[in-house]
Amino acid sequence: MGSAARIEAFLEMMSAERGASENTLQSYRRDLEDAASSIQGPLAQASATQLRGYLAELAGRGFAASSQARRLSALRQFFKFLHGEGVRNDDPTGVLDMPRKDRTLPQTLTEDDAARLLDRAEAEIAEAVTDEERFAALRMHALIEVLYATGLRVSELVMLPVSVARRDERFFFVTGKGNKERLVPLSAKARGAMKAWLAARAANPAQAGSRFLFPAASDSGHLPRQVFARDLKGLAARAGLDAASLSPHVLRHAFASHLLQNGADLRAVQQLLGHADISTTQIYTHVLEKRLIALVNDHHPLAD
Repeated sequence: MGSAARIEAFLEMMSAERGASENTLQSYRRDLEDAASSIQGPLAQASATQLRGYLAELAGRGFAASSQARRLSALRQFFKFLHGEGVRNDDPTGVLDMPRKDRTLPQTLTEDDAARLLDRAEAEIAEAVTDEERFAALRMHALIEVLYATGLRVSELVMLPVSVARRDERFFFVTGKGNKERLVPLSAKARGAMKAWLAARAANPAQAGSRFLFPAASDSGHLPRQVFARDLKGLAARAGLDAASLSPHVLRHAFASHLLQNGADLRAVQQLLGHADISTTQIYTHVLEKRLIALVNDHHPLAD
């Protein structure tokens, strides 16, 4: 069996047994195919020396340590699968060190900038001249209110079922990575924005029958995340913000950072974001550090 067939078998396992999303599967495919094209001979038979050389090649090609680490993670999963299937009796990735990552802080928004963005989205509903403009403004307002209120991944957001808006409840379940469900609270303002969008959506015959809250005439049947990201940049520019640095992921980071700044527990934020491992959430410890320093400075009797 050649490299391509081994990779396909691995991806089938990740889909069937691990519930990996299509985006995750595509990422694994790209990483493994890149490694297979770089290593002489079949990827399944690669040695630790060859794999180490491949990682060094990635560094030479200008890949950041985080990108190298992601490639190594894909290779580890792949060779673990081969070992489990009896294709190999060893795992060559076991002796490879994870590339050292620089501590990078997630790009985020200040609370004031987030408020400006939300206010601009709401104002554009009233300012709309045509029905088409109002329809688009209602959708964008609902999208960013829900995103900022929940911290959903953009793929989770655009794939929300319409039932979320119809129930008008303060909580809903969302299916995240690995088909894992988590409970997500929804603010009154986000529920209101969804209700207004739902009314406009119901009046549109092309969208009223869709099972998605944010339908679109796309292959998937829902609003593509790239379209939302593009429209979000346009809204940011109209709000006087730096459009180039704003993305749905930045709003997700803002959700987490603002919760922590206002007293939320790191473990609770982990659960809300759908992080399987607390170590993933620990990129936000800089927010906690600032809060704790302020707490001591404000309340310790010797702080002055």
